[in-house]
Amino acid sequence: MVRNREVVCFSPGEFEAEQHYYTRVLNAQLHPLVKGFFGLGNKRIAERYSHLRPQVSKEDILGVLSSKPNHLKWAGADLFCVTNDEGVRRVVVIELNSCPSGQKSAPLVHQDINEHGGYRTLLEKAFLPRLKRRGPTNGGLAVLFDKNHTEAAGYAGCLADLVDEPVYLVPCFADEPDPSWRFCDKGVLSIRTSAGEWLPVRAALRYVTQKPWTRIPPVTKTYIFNPVLACLAGGRNKLLAAKAYDFYNAEVFHTGLAIRTPETIWDVGLAEVPMWVNRMGGIAVVKNPYSNAGQGVYTITNPGELDAFMSEEHTYGRFIVQSLIGNSNWSSSSGNERLYHVGTVPDTKNRIFVADLRFMIGVGEEGFFPVAIYARRARKPLAHELTPDTSSWDMLGTNLSYKDDDGEWQSESARLMLMDNRDFNRLGIGLDDLIDGYLQAVQAAIAIDNMAQSLLTKKGTFKRRFFYSINPDQELVSEICR
Repeated sequence: MVRNREVVCFSPGEFEAEQHYYTRVLNAQLHPLVKGFFGLGNKRIAERYSHLRPQVSKEDILGVLSSKPNHLKWAGADLFCVTNDEGVRRVVVIELNSCPSGQKSAPLVHQDINEHGGYRTLLEKAFLPRLKRRGPTNGGLAVLFDKNHTEAAGYAGCLADLVDEPVYLVPCFADEPDPSWRFCDKGVLSIRTSAGEWLPVRAALRYVTQKPWTRIPPVTKTYIFNPVLACLAGGRNKLLAAKAYDFYNAEVFHTGLAIRTPETIWDVGLAEVPMWVNRMGGIAVVKNPYSNAGQGVYTITNPGELDAFMSEEHTYGRFIVQSLIGNSNWSSSSGNERLYHVGTVPDTKNRIFVADLRFMIGVGEEGFFPVAIYARRARKPLAHELTPDTSSWDMLGTNLSYKDDDGEWQSESARLMLMDNRDFNRLGIGLDDLIDGYLQAVQAAIAIDNMAQSLLTKKGTFKRRFFYSINPDQELVSEICR
């Protein structure tokens, strides 16, 4: 597979649904329960959430759902449905990503009247209002991408239809020898068209996910949806995300609300990792804080897996260590409780698989709204007992992305679980799990947006020294564009 390094111009009327969804998604019927969730609205969601949790007021929940973050206008939370020794069930946040995937995996809510699906929902409710509020300026519109061409092109085609003008799809790879994009000293983005001319861009949707700060400055004059600032603040930085969640939980403690995560130890040097893993009973998750798409995540359940992690060459000097969520017979023994995967409904062979829930959300004029939901299951079933030969990642890792022999991103779509009439019933989740997941995703996005705001001066410039003081990793700081 050879990367397409050419800028492609999408004209109005060129969106073709078959090009921007998995085939099985186009033929899928959204499960009635999930469709009902999308139709609830924030007021009814707050009423239901408060009814089940009387210690949390409906007003506080509505205050959260009606928030309007300044920077993170679009996010996707990876969630696990878990339980504990007392059988108390809940949803926990594993990570939150800025500019996440999900559209190509989401059956259409209104299949008969809207072939654009979630592409239109997000752009119309979250992107276009910001574009209009900034007023007309010179320049075109663009979508920047470095993976997931299917969805990036979908956004470009849908946006062209909505604004009735051309939209440029711009490859933005890290190793591009002759980039077709550039930022001037004032932070204005320009792109090189197929005619070889440089065109200024007034606004761009960004689907650049791999170390985006190496190509795009944290703050730009051109409106970027989402800005790289949101990635550095936690959208692509698990270390600062963990700190952002901690700060947020302290602020809202009096309301009874909270972001739930596995126990997380941040700012861990490589030599310290074995000590923290041992402290968690020899079972833990170690993460490179700045990777995504399942890369740089190590599940440790035996000495061999820890040795393999320690023997690798690592680009960065800091890591995070989290308690591992496993089976009822084996999970990290740290913190106040042990958490276990609820997992899928047993199949005909009585096998239970770990599955996560990806919740994509957006921010509009009235606050947050759900955009798309899908799930992913692990390759192998959850084992009752661990053995020295157990590959924990095969039964715990759920991300579908991988790199092929040519270094190109591919997806194991066979493990994708849709919110349709067939797959949703296999997940074993209900309406209240969806509501809980939505609240967790929203709170995580608010926490990271708060962190992003703290990284700016009053004049709106990036506080590089302050960033280094709370994220002391020189290798990362050296990568950030000026």
